[in-house]
Amino acid sequence: MEERIREVLANHGRLSVDPQSVTDEADLYELGLTSHASVNVMLALEDEFDVEFPDEDLKKATFSSVQNLATVVNKLLDGVA
Repeated sequence: MEERIREVLANHGRLSVDPQSVTDEADLYELGLTSHASVNVMLALEDEFDVEFPDEDLKKATFSSVQNLATVVNKLLDGVA
């Protein structure tokens, strides 16, 4: 899960560092994630995992770390399954 999220971040997050080299808890906004890039990341994650982010998960905290993204995506996958 985290590996796939990191690949999406590498392709769409426009981070100043390689997402493979950061911890799951690292603040992605401090590493260069912008609000515009977070929208691209969200859309790419929706495609990658075949989920749709509900409005209540469209907040800065959701996209602030790999760990937070994995938590939300796992929740969405559990709801779909």
